[in-house]
Amino acid sequence: MQNVCMVGHGMMGVWHSEALRKHTDAVLHTVVGRKRSPDAAAKSPTEGRKPPSTETFAEKYGYKKWTTDLGEALADPEVDIVVIAGPSETHAEMALASIDAGKHTLVEIPIAMNLEGAETVVAHAKERGLTLGVVHPMRYRQERLPIIERIRSGEERVSHAQGRFFIHRLQNVGATGLQRSWTDNLLWHHTTHLIDFSLWMLTGGDLATADDRIRSVHSVYPPLDPRTGIPMELVIVITTHDDQTIVTTGSYYSREYVYDTFVVTDRDSYRTDERRSTLSTGDGEHAIPSEQENAELIVPDFVEAVEKGREPHVPGWSVLPAMRVLHRVQEEWDAKHGKQTLPGRPVT
Repeated sequence: MQNVCMVGHGMMGVWHSEALRKHTDAVLHTVVGRKRSPDAAAKSPTEGRKPPSTETFAEKYGYKKWTTDLGEALADPEVDIVVIAGPSETHAEMALASIDAGKHTLVEIPIAMNLEGAETVVAHAKERGLTLGVVHPMRYRQERLPIIERIRSGEERVSHAQGRFFIHRLQNVGATGLQRSWTDNLLWHHTTHLIDFSLWMLTGGDLATADDRIRSVHSVYPPLDPRTGIPMELVIVITTHDDQTIVTTGSYYSREYVYDTFVVTDRDSYRTDERRSTLSTGDGEHAIPSEQENAELIVPDFVEAVEKGREPHVPGWSVLPAMRVLHRVQEEWDAKHGKQTLPGRPVT
């Protein structure tokens, strides 16, 4: 029976905690929250709404302990597994601390806000002989697994993969409707989902071959928006040596919330609407599990991987091809606009 420490109790902390309670016999051991400044609520545009305290969250979900000190939690020899679900820019640093403490570690997407950080986390876990997983929910959708198997076996071939993420985010309010303490990043967060998914589909899950398949990466990534301090839109086009294409698009200006993927093969086409929980093929539209229902597969898989000594469904090394694509886009942007300290992105 594994003792689990949850770092962060926002939306994903909630989803992972519920999954642990419903689908595993793991012990919800410790939850780590952040220290909140007294005036945090006053600065929030969602006046009157405050996130639950760490103590309240611990009581609600049955955690044995709670703290706002990550070091204290990691020093506890009873903790076996750490789930990193804090702000994106803290993922790499927290993951390294967890691995240093000898804990098996599951990191929310993105594993890091730059390629160097991602490679460091992966190498560190390998050196310590610890299980490292990353939360890439699109790879867990069960309805995609037969397609992946057919692609891997050569029965089906992808010619095009596309992903879209559009949302209105001129204020830093997350999916919970509460003010965030951190700034989101279209390239290193939301586009990570889309690029990783597309490479996973094109390779039939054989991501060890992804880097060698890529022929070119082109991007359109505008300058900083003065209101938010970040680039607000992004287009990436990837071609492979086998004449396959990937196109991802995104915007934080959109008044409509769009989050979907579209894959064209020589056998069918597959459009997944993550918001509406539907899969459309040549046979019509089909209902699929919701985002939360799908996400509930992730932590149980990781717990089982630790117990059985196998790789999790999304091992740390497998996300590096997507991170290398993002790195190329970031390097191109830096060359045009100068390397800057963007909110949520450390300078390397």
